[in-house]
Amino acid sequence: MAKFLAIYTGTATAAEKAQAEGRVDEAAGMKAWGEWMEANASRIVDPGGPLGKTKKVGPDGVADITNTAAAYVIVEAADHAAAAEMFRNHAHFTHFPGEGVEVMPILEMPGVQK
Repeated sequence: MAKFLAIYTGTATAAEKAQAEGRVDEAAGMKAWGEWMEANASRIVDPGGPLGKTKKVGPDGVADITNTAAAYVIVEAADHAAAAEMFRNHAHFTHFPGEGVEVMPILEMPGVQK
């Protein structure tokens, strides 16, 4: 099975919209998230967690930046489509102000043998 990194994304605008629509229910959301984790336990490689503030390191040094990354998880699936399908109707959208889940394959490092 291939491994995939899933990044949960969201913005302040999405949070405001979700609040206005009455979609934010933290207790129900954590319950639903836990149920998703339990239902997919055999395919979760790293349960991940919430992400804090970001620092970007580049040729010019280190700077504080903002991005849309809110949390992550690493899963296994037969293919990219199957990994993405795992997140359809996730609590990130139904109970929290999430905007998306970006799912990408974790590729083998060239020249590194396992």
